[in-house]
Amino acid sequence: MTDRRSVVITGTSRGLGFAAACHLYRRGWHVLAAMRSVDTGLEALRAATGAGDDDPRLTGVALDLTDTASIEAAAKSIEAASGAPYALVHNAGISAAGMVEETPDSLWERMFATTVFGPVALTKALLPGMREAGRGRIVLVSSQGGVRGMPSTAPYSAAKGALERWGEAMAGEVAPFGIGVTVLVTGTYDTEIITDAGTTDCRDLAGVYAPHHATMDKRGRAAMRMAARSPEKFAAGLAKALDSTKPFVKQPVGPDARMLMIANRLLPSAGLHQMTRLMMGIPRFGALGGRRNG
Repeated sequence: MTDRRSVVITGTSRGLGFAAACHLYRRGWHVLAAMRSVDTGLEALRAATGAGDDDPRLTGVALDLTDTASIEAAAKSIEAASGAPYALVHNAGISAAGMVEETPDSLWERMFATTVFGPVALTKALLPGMREAGRGRIVLVSSQGGVRGMPSTAPYSAAKGALERWGEAMAGEVAPFGIGVTVLVTGTYDTEIITDAGTTDCRDLAGVYAPHHATMDKRGRAAMRMAARSPEKFAAGLAKALDSTKPFVKQPVGPDARMLMIANRLLPSAGLHQMTRLMMGIPRFGALGGRRNG
């Protein structure tokens, strides 16, 4: 590409966001890398890309999506560095494991603050400039949990589902101003978020859901080992999505996400529920009725 477009990417200190920032920088974009630990994160990005300390195409932006003041300051920093950005990529997210009964309210609040409320606030702050410019793209990074609610990840699935519905609604609002919206449904990628270190674990492995956890953990880890792809493949998919001129696009990035989206279109909800149960080894309906912990 010859024009120097600017892109804001949240959650760039690691994982998919880090890979995307590196990939787009190498393609000539002005990358505004938003993250909580901006000093260490920007240093890592410079090391990975070869960017110099004074490179105008790599700008660090301090951002905590759970803090209103941080979001407001980040929006001002972005506009000062690049004017109205061409693209805004909402990638930042957190992961958690645990049944609904096991997950505390504080986790649900943090999940929605990071995945929905914070991104909405940042978008609202940047939209006036993007509307004035009359062009741009907003990309919402979803996942398989946004397509279909997955057992043991209810807060994550709920937040990603809300993210997708927000994107669908917003697309109709901003399209007349020349701004498109893309929902990227990611498959399984080899990042920290799928590991124990990157997940808030709320599971009670000795509680009433122990029969679920024992099988789901074993099968889930095996599936991740087989299906996980390099984050660079996601970055390439994101780069293609940013070149779209359609007012709204929802597309998979990864073969497992593609298969789930096809199944979601073709199969009835009851069929998908049963397929998920069998794949995860969850006991049949009523199998644990009347059982008590201890």
